[in-house]
Amino acid sequence: MRAYGYCERIGDHLWDEPWNAVTNGAFLLAAFAAYRLWRRAGGHDRPALILILLVGAIGIGSFLFHTRPQPWTLAADVIPIQLFAFSYFALALVRFVGLGPAATALGTAAFFVFALSLGWGAASFLPPGLRGSAGYAAFLLGLWGMAGVLWRREGSRETARIVALAGLVFALSLTFRTLDGPLCESFPLGTHWLWHLLNATVLHLLLRAAILQGPVQPDAGSRRGSPTIR
Repeated sequence: MRAYGYCERIGDHLWDEPWNAVTNGAFLLAAFAAYRLWRRAGGHDRPALILILLVGAIGIGSFLFHTRPQPWTLAADVIPIQLFAFSYFALALVRFVGLGPAATALGTAAFFVFALSLGWGAASFLPPGLRGSAGYAAFLLGLWGMAGVLWRREGSRETARIVALAGLVFALSLTFRTLDGPLCESFPLGTHWLWHLLNATVLHLLLRAAILQGPVQPDAGSRRGSPTIR
């Protein structure tokens, strides 16, 4: 496991990590379900559509990495995840908090620095097998922080519940990702595949929150759009 990074992988052949590979289909299902919701909401929300496409890219990139672990497939795995995370944070600042472009750019840059610092700082105190999960701590804090902000805003309680639920599922998901190495001796299948299934749920919940909240209307300040769900 130490040589390949994940408990399930025992060699360098295509299907030496079958559960970790196949469960990436959950991301494609999450993207498809969100796309159907997006269509029912009118199909005009371009930022949400971009996020949906990124979720699909996450599934494809992760599948490539867990079947052919190479530098380029690692990039295909990691880059869509990071793009989604910080793009969603920026969208949340606009759509959920009501910030303008300049404040959104500064807020997203600050969150990027915070995530990087927290990941590096926490990793320095953790054993090597647990360091890979440290970088996700900022995203967990971000989800719960955003849920708290939404809860205090009039008309955003339902969105707050969805984002808080996403945070709860992500906490469970991160736990399974962290346990993949320590449990490897007693559970050779590993638990990383549960990280895939639960994260697909998290991403679908976040897409649902963004679509149901609706975009800010250009001529209405902080008022939201009213997506029609049929």
